[in-house]
Amino acid sequence: MGTFCSVIKFENLHELKRLCHWGPIIALGVIAICSTMAMIDSVLWYWPLHTTGGSVNFIMLINWTVMILYNYFNAMFVGPGLVPLGWKPDTMYLQYCKVCQAYKAPRSHHCRKCNRCVMKMDHHCPWINNCCGYQNHASFTLFLLLAPLGCIHAAFIFVMTMYTQLYNRLSFGWNTVRIDMNAAQRDPLPIFPFGLAAFAATLFALGLALGTTIAVGMLFFIQMKIILRNKTSIESWIEEKAKDRIQYYQLDEVFVFPYDMGSRWRNFKQVFTWSGVPEGDGLEWPIREGCHQYSLTIEQLKQKADKRVRSVRYKVIEDYSGACCPLNKGIKTFFTSPCTEEPRIQLQKGEFILATRGLRYWLYGDKILDDSSVEGVSRIRGWFPRNCVEKCPCDVETDQALEGEKKNR
Repeated sequence: MGTFCSVIKFENLHELKRLCHWGPIIALGVIAICSTMAMIDSVLWYWPLHTTGGSVNFIMLINWTVMILYNYFNAMFVGPGLVPLGWKPDTMYLQYCKVCQAYKAPRSHHCRKCNRCVMKMDHHCPWINNCCGYQNHASFTLFLLLAPLGCIHAAFIFVMTMYTQLYNRLSFGWNTVRIDMNAAQRDPLPIFPFGLAAFAATLFALGLALGTTIAVGMLFFIQMKIILRNKTSIESWIEEKAKDRIQYYQLDEVFVFPYDMGSRWRNFKQVFTWSGVPEGDGLEWPIREGCHQYSLTIEQLKQKADKRVRSVRYKVIEDYSGACCPLNKGIKTFFTSPCTEEPRIQLQKGEFILATRGLRYWLYGDKILDDSSVEGVSRIRGWFPRNCVEKCPCDVETDQALEGEKKNR
């Protein structure tokens, strides 16, 4: 309740502007359509309230809706937690943010959309029009769990409603199946007959429910995977580049992720607590034995100083149209499309890309344009499927420039 009260304080009312965005409008619209149609179908045509089962079913539908909206608004309005403006601790390992005029705390990153440094930033989610990070990671993940569960319940009601209402209206011929929408199904007749409009609305809601179950369910599994490792999407990319740096320079060292507590349960408790408040203060973090509080930050500084690993060079081996969710690039690529407002970029075989970050099945980077006809534009930045490119060795000039460094190390 403490978290909920923080949402409705007067000084937080300016946050209501987050609702004026296509992401929350679509998300809340899907919730409203699925929950409303499920209640209407259940009460009028499938499971009336005067039965015990109908009453329990109706209460469960309300319960799903309340819990989904509670966690959704928590994730949106409570926010991820921001590094205080002007924060200047006594340390030499942190990076300085010129926009916020403060040092970046360990695990924090600057969000271009929010224009602030976000504690334990995972990503900026357009569906909540806010970042997912330290304070709202648990609420965001619970929303991703509850939304598919509620949609599964709603989809069951939609299917059963259409089945029970159409069962006595079906007539089978030798080559055809006809549905008589004027035929009565049950006795006594419902107050509002299940006509063609009700059938179309139920079918539409069923499609939304099934689509939400699949898409949001995939996002839930992705979030749980990184939570059980106590990582974020950004940190996974930093770890990948760290291993690439060590392999390239043939260094006698092993990169150990410092925030992995050694067990999934301990990692889980870093995000989910009984009080609803995550452990720590978002500025300092518990670390595994043998690691340094700033191990990840030091690795970021190494990568920033290393021109080769600041961006990884890839060659395009397969054309990509720039579609948001490409069906022809594999089922995993389709369902793990990044939930972000950042654009996708078209790729053609033979082009070269400089990737700066990425996910398991997607990469983000710059495509350098060689076409001088594009005035004022030297590169295009955006997301693209990982299976459309392959990592290529550094070009000759870069190899020659780094040869001396490689020998000295």
